[in-house]
Amino acid sequence: MTVDPLAMLETSIGHQFADRNILHEALSHSSHIESEHSYERLEFLGDRVLGLLLADHFYAAFPQDDEGALSLRLHGEARMSTLAAIAKNLQLADYIKSQSGLDIAGNDGVMADVVESLMAAIYLDAGLEAARKFLNRHWPLNSRADAQNEKDAKSKLQEWSLQHGLGLPAYRQLAKSGPDHAPQMTYEVKIEGYDAVVATAGSRKIAEQTAAASLLELLQERTSDL
Repeated sequence: MTVDPLAMLETSIGHQFADRNILHEALSHSSHIESEHSYERLEFLGDRVLGLLLADHFYAAFPQDDEGALSLRLHGEARMSTLAAIAKNLQLADYIKSQSGLDIAGNDGVMADVVESLMAAIYLDAGLEAARKFLNRHWPLNSRADAQNEKDAKSKLQEWSLQHGLGLPAYRQLAKSGPDHAPQMTYEVKIEGYDAVVATAGSRKIAEQTAAASLLELLQERTSDL
């Protein structure tokens, strides 16, 4: 009897797709020449769906938290390392269609993006509650976790900005170049009253994290000199 690998993945995910085409799209890297669409559009949507579900979860779970603390919790669950770990637990690298020779499993940015594309695929296939079940099944969502622990550069920058009354950092894409399977993404991050910092990397997440880390370092140096 032939084993259906996608059925095995659906079992791991906890969702059986009514439309397998959207699952195929969610698992297609831009380097896969047979794919009409890659996961990138779905990743864009999945990022927003994930943000909404996490915001809703933490808003209800931590009524004592202010906006800054809630944002830190959200970013801790949506950061690249968390998503990449979920991807590895699901063994998603075994299912992603890409150009031969690409190190998909070792690229945390790609693995994180595919998790978000899966979130969008589930949302489009069956709605928000199905996406919420995916979240609840695979995200840590540890209500006892300290929001101050293990913050990434974006979270640390956000905390610094909020503590100084400057609002949330603003990220903006400036450019995208290179082939679809090996893009170079340029993003800037800006905080009110300070010059923007720009970084370029192979994915949006890495570029934003790099820009955030650079800006945070500059801000900490300036304030320590005051």
